[in-house]
Amino acid sequence: MSIPALRSFPAVYGVKPTARLVRHHSRLGGGLRASSVAVNGEVGLRNRSGKKEDAVKEEKDRGLEPLYDDGFGGVTVKDYFAAARALCKDDGGPPRWFSPVECGQPAVEDAPLLLFLPGTDGVGMGLILHHKSLGKAFEVRCLHIPVNDRTPFDGLLQIVEKSIQYEHDLSPNRPIYLVGDSFGGCLALAAAARNPHIDLVLLLVNPATSFAKTPLQPILPLLEAMPSDLHVTVPYLLSFVMADPLKMAMVSIENNLSPPETLQKLSESLTSLLPLLSQLADIIPRDALLWKLKLLKSGAAYANSRLHAVQAEVLFLASGKDNLLPSGEEADRLFKALKNCRVRYFKENGHTLLLEDGVNLLSVIKGANMYRRGRQRDFVTDYLPPTLSEFKKTFDEDHKLFHLALSPVMMSTLTNGKIVRGLAGVPDQGPVLFVGYHALMGIELSPLYEEFLREKNTIVRGMAHPMLFGSKYETSRQESSRLDTVSMYGGLPVIPINMYRLFERNQYVLLYPGGAREALHRKGEEYKLFWPDQPEFVRMAARFGVTVIPFGFVGEDDILELVLDYNDQKNIPYLREWIESINKDGQRVRDSVKGEEGNQDMHIPAIVPKVPGRFYYLFGKPIKMEGMNNVLTDRESANEVYLHIKSEVENAMAYLKRKREEDPYRSIAQRAVYQATQGVSAQVPTFEP
Repeated sequence: MSIPALRSFPAVYGVKPTARLVRHHSRLGGGLRASSVAVNGEVGLRNRSGKKEDAVKEEKDRGLEPLYDDGFGGVTVKDYFAAARALCKDDGGPPRWFSPVECGQPAVEDAPLLLFLPGTDGVGMGLILHHKSLGKAFEVRCLHIPVNDRTPFDGLLQIVEKSIQYEHDLSPNRPIYLVGDSFGGCLALAAAARNPHIDLVLLLVNPATSFAKTPLQPILPLLEAMPSDLHVTVPYLLSFVMADPLKMAMVSIENNLSPPETLQKLSESLTSLLPLLSQLADIIPRDALLWKLKLLKSGAAYANSRLHAVQAEVLFLASGKDNLLPSGEEADRLFKALKNCRVRYFKENGHTLLLEDGVNLLSVIKGANMYRRGRQRDFVTDYLPPTLSEFKKTFDEDHKLFHLALSPVMMSTLTNGKIVRGLAGVPDQGPVLFVGYHALMGIELSPLYEEFLREKNTIVRGMAHPMLFGSKYETSRQESSRLDTVSMYGGLPVIPINMYRLFERNQYVLLYPGGAREALHRKGEEYKLFWPDQPEFVRMAARFGVTVIPFGFVGEDDILELVLDYNDQKNIPYLREWIESINKDGQRVRDSVKGEEGNQDMHIPAIVPKVPGRFYYLFGKPIKMEGMNNVLTDRESANEVYLHIKSEVENAMAYLKRKREEDPYRSIAQRAVYQATQGVSAQVPTFEP
C-alpha cells in the first residue's frame, strides 16, 4: 500500500525528505526499519544536521540559550525566486511533502509539527525567509503542488487530512500547526473543520476565504480570453498587486546604516529584484494560473461553508495594504465567525506578508503566546528565549530612541556593600529573585531586560498580572504591541506554581509585590510601595535557597506626568463603566487582601510626556536565603525577612533620589552634548556611587 501524496521530494535546491516521512513510508509498506532511518541513500543514526543522536539529545536537554542565532534575515526574496525556478520544473509527480534542509533539527525536545500550505504558486517555498528560525522550534514540512498538477481542492484536502490524522495517531498530545498562506488558508480551515478532535493551531496569512471580494474580480474573465503570447505580462503585473516591492527589497538590509547607505543598498536590492518578478510567468504558466483561480474559487467556497465547525486555535495575520484580497475586512469577519480567533494586523504590508521585511513569523507566534508543545501552553517549559535577531529589532530599532533619550544608569551592590556601575553585584547563577518597585505602567522594564541580556546574557522572567496574557480585550485589527514584547522577553502570569517551577530550574525571576496597584498608582504616589502583608514569596525563596536581590528604580517623574488617574476616571461616567466592565470578569489575584493593597482594578492612566530626565536602577546587596529553615515554619521570622527586603527597596530608591541630584548628566541636553562629542554609543557618565 502506498499514498502518492506522501512521497518525499527529491533532493533538489536544498530540499530532502524528512526521516519521519521515510519512516512513514516504511509503515505503509516500505522496506526500512524505523530504527535504521534511510535519508537520501544513507543509513545510520545521524539526523538531518549531521549530528549524532546523543549530541542532539544533549543539545535539546539544554534548550535554546538566550540570544541564539536563529538565522533570520540571512535569506532574501531572490532566494525564493531561485528556489521556485528549481522546483517549478514539473517531474510528473503528485503533490508531496518536503522538509527544507535549512530548517535543520529542532533544538527543543518534543518540538511540535508545522505544516506549510502554500499560496497560489504552489511551490511550497513561501516560508523560505523563516526556515532557519522556525526549524529551531518546529519540525517543519512544506506541501509542494507541481505546476502541472490538477488535483482538485477535495484531493488536496485529503492529502493534508491524511497527514495530520497520521501524525495525530503517532503523537496525540502534540499540537500540529498549519500555516496557511492565501490559498493555503482555505486548506487549513477546511482541514480543521473536518477534524475537530485533532489539536490544530491555524496560522492564517491573508487567507483566500475573501476571494469572492477580490478587487481583481472584474478582470478575471479577461484572463481566459487573453492570447497566450501576452500572458507573460500577467504575472509581472500581478506581482505588483500581490506584493510591496519596497518591503521585499528591504529584507536583509541592516537598520543601523546611515540614510545614504540605506538608500544605496535599497536601490541595489530593488534593481536586482524587479527583473525577477517577470519570472512568475515561468512559475505560474497560463494554464496553471487559470487552474489556480478555479482552485481559489472552490477552496474559498468550501472553507466558508464550514467555518462553524472550526474548533482550532486560530491566529489571523492580516495585511493592511493587501491589494489582492480585502484581508483587513476578512480579519473583521473571521474574528467574529470563528470560535477562537485572534488577529495580528500589519497595516503597512502587502499580500505576500511572509516574503516582506519586518515580519518574523516565529516572533509573532511567541508574542501571541501561541507556541506550545502540549495540549495547553506551559508558560515555564514552552517559553522560547529571544533570539539575536529579535534582540536587535527590539533594542537596536524599536526601543533605540527611547533608551537613547533616557540613558539608563544601572548599579549593583557587591557582597562587601560597595556600589558599582553595572551588574557585577548580581550572581551569575540562579535561582535569583529580584524584588522591587513597579513604576507607572511598567516603564522601567525595557531597559532592565536589555541590560541583563547585554551584560549577563540572561532572561529575567517577570511575573505579571494574568490579564496581560489573555486575548479577551484584543480586537480584529490588533497590532503587535508592548504586551507581545513582554511575553517575548519572559513575562508570565504571577501565580505561585509558576514561581515554584522557575526556582526549580534555577531561573532569574522578577517579582513586584505591589502588583497592579503600584504600577497604576494615583497622583502623588510615585515611589510609594503597596505591598500586602503576605510574605509567601519569602518562604518559597527559602525553600529553594534563592538569592533575593531588592532593587530600587527612580526616573518616572522625570519623563511622565499623570493627568487622569484611577480616582479621576471613576468620576467620569463612561470611563467608570469601562473600568467596571473590563474588571468584572477578569482574573483577580488579590481577593483576600484588604485595603488599597488589594485594589488591583485594571485601567489605563492618562499621561503626558515630559522633557526626558534619566532612569536610575540600584540592585541591592544579595540576601542569601539558603539555610534559613526557620523562615519555612515561623511566620514571624518570615515577616522579618519580608520587611527587611521592603526596607532595602525603599532605601535604594531614597539613595537614587538623593544621588541623582549630583548627576551632571541628568538633563537630556547635557547628555546630548556629551554624545555629540564622544559618539552616540558612548556610555554617558553619572554620579560617583
